[in-house]
Amino acid sequence: MSAYDDLMAFQHTTQALAQVAGRLGWDQETMMPRGAAPQRAEEMAAIEATLHARRTDPKVGEWLAAIDDTTLDDVGQAQMRHIRRSYTRTMKVPAELAAEIAKVTSRAQGQWAEARADEDVAAFLPVLEEVVGLKRQEGQALADGGDVYDAMVDDYEPDMTATELAAMFDTMRPRLVDLRAAVLAVEAPKALSGSFPAQKQMQLTRELARTFGYDMSHGRVDKAVHPFSSGSGQDVRITTRTSEDDPFNCFYSTIHEVGHGAYEQNIDQAYLLTPLGQGVSMGVHESQSRIYENQLGRSRAFTGWLYGQMVETFGDFGVADAESFYRTVNRVHDGYIRTEADEVQYNLHIMLRFDLERALMQGDLAVGDLEAAWNDRFKADFGYAVDKPSNGCLQDVHWSVGLFGYFPTYSLGNVYAGCLNDALRIAVPDLDAQLAKGDTSAVTGWLRDALQQHGGVRAPHDTIVHASGVTPSPEPLLAYLEAKFTDLYKL
Repeated sequence: MSAYDDLMAFQHTTQALAQVAGRLGWDQETMMPRGAAPQRAEEMAAIEATLHARRTDPKVGEWLAAIDDTTLDDVGQAQMRHIRRSYTRTMKVPAELAAEIAKVTSRAQGQWAEARADEDVAAFLPVLEEVVGLKRQEGQALADGGDVYDAMVDDYEPDMTATELAAMFDTMRPRLVDLRAAVLAVEAPKALSGSFPAQKQMQLTRELARTFGYDMSHGRVDKAVHPFSSGSGQDVRITTRTSEDDPFNCFYSTIHEVGHGAYEQNIDQAYLLTPLGQGVSMGVHESQSRIYENQLGRSRAFTGWLYGQMVETFGDFGVADAESFYRTVNRVHDGYIRTEADEVQYNLHIMLRFDLERALMQGDLAVGDLEAAWNDRFKADFGYAVDKPSNGCLQDVHWSVGLFGYFPTYSLGNVYAGCLNDALRIAVPDLDAQLAKGDTSAVTGWLRDALQQHGGVRAPHDTIVHASGVTPSPEPLLAYLEAKFTDLYKL
């Protein structure tokens, strides 16, 4: 066997173990008994130590030195690009630090869930202080004297910087603020009201997952405190949540997570358990979840079909017709929760988190001051006060599990989705007619062929350019939002 073959065989086992670690995380957030948390933290630390040892094994360095990338085909060169990048980054992080981060974040996730349920920020801050301290150490190791937060972002969106993200937000913010002001000056559509049994929500939400192409023979839908997607290849699981007075929370969380799950399920099986066999970045991943959820799932055409499914499932639920339902689904309204935010305001939630976590990582904001900083910023941005911690700094799971640098990829995904949506509507000219019948096969097929099947073959930026034919910019997203809400609110 060649050095390349030896390396890929070794990598195959490493990827398999990483999937096992992911499954432990999935279990922790869905089915694990609460009392198992201390042991699970030890298990997660043990497997992370094993993974770190494999990723920094001297043999990997020897194989990398022995392989001439120019002798490989395009796929082989892409595999090597990912492996070299991962090896270089992992070698910078001490094994003890990697294991400690896994252990502490596993414990922190459970403490966050309890603090959120109890509306008790003080109970969460000590472990968050630990997480922030450990992640700063990791960032400093990765940054080589550069910007710590850039090193964090690079984990989720390779080659992206905080400066580029800040410039993107500076472009988006004025137009979003102006659009929000114009929309909120108009009487909002009526909110959904009534009681929607959780069992029926889950019945319909599984149908929605299948409607958007999620393969239940290689996946499952469960409930979690915070919806997420887990796994790749042949075992890709998603979660959602239910609220009896808000079925949209369940349905659109599901469609969002199906976007993630479908991406992973549709990657070419030839890349299974290799670096190419998973989404290339979180920004690209979010482009899939957001285009499924918004440009498709919240479109006038699709909500017309969903309205019929709602009537069939729940009977008369107080919305007169499909057009009224479309307006209700897309109503712009005050709210605290990022995952429940309308399209106009969603990115403003991300900008808040981006600035706060950047300050935390750079040492400009103390953990003990986080709640006050969040509340002050929210009041300034949205015009009303946070009423309780679960609607404020305790609402998201990300910081408890150490995902600093992740939040901006949500907005980056929205920007990418705007570019993809323009290309999609050219490629599938009768898209709305198909969505009106609940038929997503053409659109999901286009996304599979243009983007999803390629996994990590191309860099994130090049992945979007290849699929959409344009260099990513916020303009298509902003134009889409302005056109949609100008029409919807008769501005």
